[in-house]
Amino acid sequence: MSFPDLLPYGWGDRWAALLADTPDTTPARVIRHDGSGVVVATPDGIRAVQLGTRLDPEPAVGDWLALDTGNQPVAVLPRTSLLRRASARGDHEQPLAANVDLVLLVCGLDRPVKPGRLQRGATLAWDAGAVPAIVLTKAALHVDPGAVAAEVADANPGLDVVVTSAHEGLGVDEVRGLLAGRTTTVLGESGAGKSSLVNALLGEEAEAVGRVRVGDAKGRHTTTARQLHPVPGGGVIIDTPGLRAVGLWVDPDAVSETFGDVTDLAESCRFNDCGHDSEPGCAVLAAVEAGDLPDARLEAWRALRREAEAAALRADRQAQRRFGRRMGKMAKEAMEAKGNRDR
Repeated sequence: MSFPDLLPYGWGDRWAALLADTPDTTPARVIRHDGSGVVVATPDGIRAVQLGTRLDPEPAVGDWLALDTGNQPVAVLPRTSLLRRASARGDHEQPLAANVDLVLLVCGLDRPVKPGRLQRGATLAWDAGAVPAIVLTKAALHVDPGAVAAEVADANPGLDVVVTSAHEGLGVDEVRGLLAGRTTTVLGESGAGKSSLVNALLGEEAEAVGRVRVGDAKGRHTTTARQLHPVPGGGVIIDTPGLRAVGLWVDPDAVSETFGDVTDLAESCRFNDCGHDSEPGCAVLAAVEAGDLPDARLEAWRALRREAEAAALRADRQAQRRFGRRMGKMAKEAMEAKGNRDR
């Protein structure tokens, strides 16, 4: 089944094979989540559908669904990835987008670039199985955007760094080249220029753009819900509301991907489980002492590693509690069934 009208939304052979496991259904991609329902792209156009039956997992923007003959969702097709963060309270995961290949970490050059925020965003991307890239927006508002880009690239080895100015069209084609054939999500704080970038990539005013306060460069939440858009030339992009905080809810190994330079050095440590604190034969500490690795870089690795490990522990406890509740419910049902047989 080709479903040509869904090709701009990322439809392909993988999804066709997965849909075949759910007979008598048609595909739909979630382009917006509205609480009790979702807006989806279907072979017959865009439509809103209610989530009448509980789906596992709960659909997120970017998911592919199987719809029955009544256009009701009956299954979520297995994901390739899930971009997630810790909830505001830090006690559970919050899905951001599904089936993401690329995460654009957007920072406005009308404000200081925060290294920790970039490291956190990159860690979320690696955890999802996506590739992070950094987009520095509002280049026209900075006296030397190239110098900032060089500093950011040096602090984030291996990541693409693109300087853009949406109104002038600077760097837009370069970003569009990264998007081709991929599902991309943009992450950044309010007022960073995400919606202006998305509009420039789409060639239309698809997203509202708000003013930014001059005093502190803070923006209003002009994007209030995650929204998926097909990009001319190929690929789709998911715009997201500004994130005040980027709490980690990730596998600790994702931190190793973000700090690839630390990870590479660690391979030469004397001990496989070296914590890079005071162990003898630590290649990471030796690199810091030699000036080859900034001490701030190691401190950032330690801080993110601790947070990721704490999040993994909380997630494990939650999984244990859910398992316990399921087992308790099954035991109760078994006892009730036994009682009915004995009557």
